[in-house]
Amino acid sequence: MSSRRNRALVPEAREGLNKFKMEAANEVGTPLTEGYNGDLTSRQNGSVGGQMVKKMVQDYESKLSK
Repeated sequence: MSSRRNRALVPEAREGLNKFKMEAANEVGTPLTEGYNGDLTSRQNGSVGGQMVKKMVQDYESKLSK
């Protein structure tokens, strides 16, 4: 039995998450493309994920302060 852990809880949100990922990649200067990105380093991929988390935290904090 195959267990896939990287499954979206809301499948309809996949397109929005991919757009968000591409925006974060552009902000940190990582050449992310649609499809295969195995030629990128762990540092580059990590910077994209880190930027995504940073933006989510900022959004949450701004909503709390309102």
